[in-house]
Amino acid sequence: MKTQYICTNCEYTTSKWMGRCPLCGEWNTLEEREVESAEKPKGAARKVTRTALNSASKSMKIKDITYTDCFRFSTGIGEFDRVLGGGIVEGSVVLLSGEPGIGKSTLLLQICSSIAEGTDILYVSGEESAPQIKHRAERLGVTTESLSILCETNINNITTEIEAIKPKVVIIDSIQTMYDDNLASMPGTVTQVKQSAMCLISIAKTLGTAVIIVGHVNKDGAIAGPKVLEHMVDSVLYFEGNKQHLYRIIRAAKNRFGSTNEIGVFEMGDDGLTEVANPSEALLSQRPHGVSGSCAVCVMEGTRPIIAEIQALVNSSPTPSPRRMASGIDYNRSALLLAVLEKRLGLKFSSLEVYLNVTGGLQLYETASDMPTALALISSLKDTPIPEDLIAFGEIGLAGECRSVTGMELRINEAIRLGFKTIAIPAHSAKTLKKKYSGVEIVPIRGVYDLKGLLGL
Repeated sequence: MKTQYICTNCEYTTSKWMGRCPLCGEWNTLEEREVESAEKPKGAARKVTRTALNSASKSMKIKDITYTDCFRFSTGIGEFDRVLGGGIVEGSVVLLSGEPGIGKSTLLLQICSSIAEGTDILYVSGEESAPQIKHRAERLGVTTESLSILCETNINNITTEIEAIKPKVVIIDSIQTMYDDNLASMPGTVTQVKQSAMCLISIAKTLGTAVIIVGHVNKDGAIAGPKVLEHMVDSVLYFEGNKQHLYRIIRAAKNRFGSTNEIGVFEMGDDGLTEVANPSEALLSQRPHGVSGSCAVCVMEGTRPIIAEIQALVNSSPTPSPRRMASGIDYNRSALLLAVLEKRLGLKFSSLEVYLNVTGGLQLYETASDMPTALALISSLKDTPIPEDLIAFGEIGLAGECRSVTGMELRINEAIRLGFKTIAIPAHSAKTLKKKYSGVEIVPIRGVYDLKGLLGL
C-alpha cells in the first residue's frame, strides 16, 4: 500500500523520508502514514467547520447584535482576571501554557473554587484519574458542588458530555492528550491537536461555553503542537516562573478581548497559589542592607509598575576565559552594557567574572533596566554600596548616553510610595519632572559618566 511522510510540526507532506523537514527545518519529525488514513482528517475537519458556521449562517447588521450583561464574568481571582482584561468572556477559548510542575492544574482547580457559586464547571482531565483530582482538590480546599470531573481523552465523547450538561466553563487538561478516533494518528500529533482544538472551539462558539485549554511546552519554551493552535484560540497565556522560586507570573501573549501587556503575580505555597496584590513590596522585602552590587529598578508590566532588585557580582577569574551569567536579564543586553562601561569609563570587566541576577525569578525585558544594571556592576566592581533609598531607570546607548523611557510618572509614583528618596532618571525627562515632585530628589543622568557620582566615586 502506498504511504507518505507527514511532518508532525508543520504537516509538510512528501513521498520519501528525510531527516529534516524542508519547510519548518525541524529534525526527525516526518512520520510514515497510509494515504487513505491521511485523507480521513480532511473530511472530519470540514464537518467541524460546517458545524461552527451553522450558528451564524446569515449576516446581521452590527447594530442588531446584542449581548447580555454577563458577557464577561469574573473568575474570582483578581490577578487572573487582570491578565484576561477583566474576566472570562462567554464563548471564548483560552490557552494556558507553562512548564511541567509550574502550577497550571493547581491554578485551574482554584479557579473552579473561586468562580461564583452555582456556575456549572466541567473539568476534563486526560492525565489524572478522578481520585487523584479529588485528593488534590481536598488539599487545596476546593469543595465546589457545581464542579464535575470527567476523565476522558476521546474528544468526541467530551463534546457529547458538554452538549448534554451545558456547563458555563470547561477546562481541558491537556490538549496534547486529546484525540479523535476518526483519525489514525497518535495523540499529541499536529493533526490530532488541531482537530481536537477545532471541536472545542466549535462547541464554545455554538453553546457560549468558555473553554480553558492547558497546553504543554517543549524544550524550547514554545507550546507543543502546531503553531496554528495559538491563532485559533482567543487568548494565549504563559505561566512563567522558576520552580525553585516562590513567585509565578501569568503573561498574555495574545488576547482578543483585552490588553496583552498585563501580568498577574502569584506566590506558590503549601495550600496552592496565592495572589500577590503588591509585587513591589514582596520583591524588595528581603533586600540586603549595606551590600555592594544591589540596585532597585522600576519596570512597567502593562499598566502596573513593579519595583525589582538587580544584583551584580564581579569577581576575579581563575581561568583565562572569565565566566558570564545572567538570570532574569537578557544575556546579550548584559554583554552590551559591559562593553559600554569598559569603553566609556575604562572599567576592565573583560578579565573578570560577571554574574547578574533579578531576585524573585522575575524576567526583565525593558531597556529601562539598563541604568540600574550598570550601577550594580560599577558598585560591585568598586565594592561600594548603593544608597538604599536610591532607585534608577533609563536606557543606555552605545555612546554611553542615557535615554528616556515610557511611563516615567507611574514609575516615580511607585518609587515614592515605597519610600525611595533619590530617583535617578534620564536628564531629558528630569527637566520637567523636577518641578512636579518636590518631596524627593530627582537626579538627572546624561550618561554613564554621571553614574560614578551617584556612588561618590
